[in-house]
Amino acid sequence: MIRFVVGPDQRIVPDLAADLPGRGIWLSARGDVLEAARTKGGFARAARGQVVVPPDLVASIVAALTRRIVETLGLARRAGQAVSGFSKAREWLVSGRAALVVQASDGSQDERVRFLGANRGRAPVVSPLDGWALGAIFGRDAAVHIAVAPGRLAERLRVESARLAGVLGLQPESATSTGTTPEAPPGETMQDGND
Repeated sequence: MIRFVVGPDQRIVPDLAADLPGRGIWLSARGDVLEAARTKGGFARAARGQVVVPPDLVASIVAALTRRIVETLGLARRAGQAVSGFSKAREWLVSGRAALVVQASDGSQDERVRFLGANRGRAPVVSPLDGWALGAIFGRDAAVHIAVAPGRLAERLRVESARLAGVLGLQPESATSTGTTPEAPPGETMQDGND
């Protein structure tokens, strides 16, 4: 789910961290749900009044979620809670030190499956960014395999990756050793409340 608030200028503002003051409007993190709310007056109904919905709302949410994933993964790297590269990441995975596997979305499917042969359902797998974006975080030209240690950063990466996949209309990945399996999408309901 993604929280939105109505700003002082009556503009709809995405509140990805869910910490802005004001009455919250919650929508499923799915592109079709966001677009329908934007074009069919869903935000105005939930806010119980006129609001201004930016035409590039979905694109701005994609950019913000991508930025949150990059920042969180960078923080995990600097904290020593993430490693990249086939050998290092696989070592963490085999030893049980990895709570999450991040793989490049444009990585070779065969190579990704070969890497996950050691997973055996131990760690969820997400693929929110391409190899170039992941490599930039680790000071490399590209990175395909990243292992993240247990903790809040791994959980935040998992949640943000699932939200990004939903907004983009992609199937979230799961902790299988043979590839991806669809997870149940979040509900499509729009909620408002006093958060």
